[in-house]
Amino acid sequence: MIRASEIGEYVYCARAWWLRRALGWEPEGHERREFGTVLHHRHGRAVAGSRALLLLAGALLLAGLLLIVVGRGWA
Repeated sequence: MIRASEIGEYVYCARAWWLRRALGWEPEGHERREFGTVLHHRHGRAVAGSRALLLLAGALLLAGLLLIVVGRGWA
């Protein structure tokens, strides 16, 4: 399987792509890319948490509106 990042690497430098795939050589900056991956995962979790909070807020808003409408029927 070839990832999109590998296609970008091949387009940038086919020789570097071949050296990495055929010989297993790692380019410099591996630690920095690993840290970037960690940051991307952390950001993804934050975005997912924000989505969950927005859904919760919407559900609570609907519940509050429902209570207002039902409460007026009781008065």
